[in-house]
Amino acid sequence: MTDLNRYTGLDEAYNEKQPIKPADESHEGCEKLWSLRKFPKRYIVAIMAFFGFCNVYALRVNLSIALVAMTTNYTFYINGTQQMVGPEFQWTRQQEGLILGAFFYGYIVTQMPGGFLANRIGGKHLFGGGILVTAVLTLLTPLCARWNLYLLITIRVIMGLFEGVTYPSIHAVWAKWAPPMEKTKLATFAFAGSYFGTVISMPLSGALAESAAGWPSIFYVFGTIAIIWFLLWCYIVVESPSKHTSISTSELDYIQSKIGYTEEQSQDLMPPWIQIISSPAVWAIVVAHFAENWGFYTWLTELPSFMKFALNFNIQNAGFLSALPYLVMGTVVISAGFLADYLRSHFQLNTGLVRKLFTCGAFGFQVVFMVSAGYSTSVIGAVTCLILAVGIGGFAWAGFSVNHLDIAPQYASILMGVSNTFATIPGIVSPLLTSIIVEDRSDAGLWQIVFYLAAGIYLVGGILFGLLASGERQRWAEIPTGYLSQQDIERDDL
Repeated sequence: MTDLNRYTGLDEAYNEKQPIKPADESHEGCEKLWSLRKFPKRYIVAIMAFFGFCNVYALRVNLSIALVAMTTNYTFYINGTQQMVGPEFQWTRQQEGLILGAFFYGYIVTQMPGGFLANRIGGKHLFGGGILVTAVLTLLTPLCARWNLYLLITIRVIMGLFEGVTYPSIHAVWAKWAPPMEKTKLATFAFAGSYFGTVISMPLSGALAESAAGWPSIFYVFGTIAIIWFLLWCYIVVESPSKHTSISTSELDYIQSKIGYTEEQSQDLMPPWIQIISSPAVWAIVVAHFAENWGFYTWLTELPSFMKFALNFNIQNAGFLSALPYLVMGTVVISAGFLADYLRSHFQLNTGLVRKLFTCGAFGFQVVFMVSAGYSTSVIGAVTCLILAVGIGGFAWAGFSVNHLDIAPQYASILMGVSNTFATIPGIVSPLLTSIIVEDRSDAGLWQIVFYLAAGIYLVGGILFGLLASGERQRWAEIPTGYLSQQDIERDDL
């Protein structure tokens, strides 16, 4: 009995499935541990997903930095004497383009299969597994590159296949972990990791390439970091709240009661494919996702050429400028997610209205800045338009990218697979089309055509999303609720 007197709130600790709190508040270490254990588990999932997407993009873009070191002259020292030798690989521009584009040919294939598999086996395993395999293949990249060009291309295609499941599978995680009024900030916080991962990986890859270890160290470092993340992901993250051994009853009940169904109620459901394909709300997301990615890939793949040839400025000498758009985008995506949920919860704004406001509003401003860029006659003007266009695009991600969870949460992974399949097309088509249009890269008039095309796609995407999008669960996605509170279950067991 004396041992029991050392604790307070015994009944509450039992009911909440929490470690029993020490009565002696002077034990600072115990208090810190107590606070950590009480930290909401859904936020821990979001943090781990954020770092997961950091790895997703770091593993994707590191080759673009390494390729420069692999195909240019390099120096080394022998007895203090500087020696310069030619590039290790004598690839043509066409071969380099094939290497860089190979990833997308695999990436586009597994979007819809990844969404379906995540819906069946769970998002945790597919998200983590996709990154793990990509990390292992990254470690093998130097060996494959030195062995055979086409083996390297094959490795990149396979990497794309496994990374292709990551975006659809994370929505399967949020379908079980994200309460409706928090799903925007949780999802966008995780997505923002991709942009911060790019910001970190670009300069770090450059530094590794110039180190004594050379360009292979880029792949060894990022591959190792991703594997460490995978081990932590497996240890920390659980597939659903109901399977978490240390989640409090109050958080479990809060999540499931707000979502309106349990994992048991949603498992083994067959997707209504005909209703999904014929749903205007689904196609609204597809069009918006396609439009945003078209403008995004146009800017990020063509900006160096535009500034170098049309504005006579070598952007390769300004590494910060190449990473700045990603930094702005990541910051805005996180901020927009919190703002969207704040408007929905505190001002009671309709979910559909918030999704349209953020998506259509962002596209409208991007049209303006995209056209303005085409007429820019200075580097400052071009960079300013870039930052504003890319940054404002972050608001759109708080609209269409979370809309899957609004209209059909239990099928959100499948819907993300559908929309991201179409959204991958710009990454393949936009650079090719630009190279056809801009025959003379110093001709500003030809660049204006490219920017007008992107602005037109933004405009069409915004209009269609505004007309077709919905924030309500669709009839074909309804689940018989009958949700029973976890607390009620425990009382019945007693």
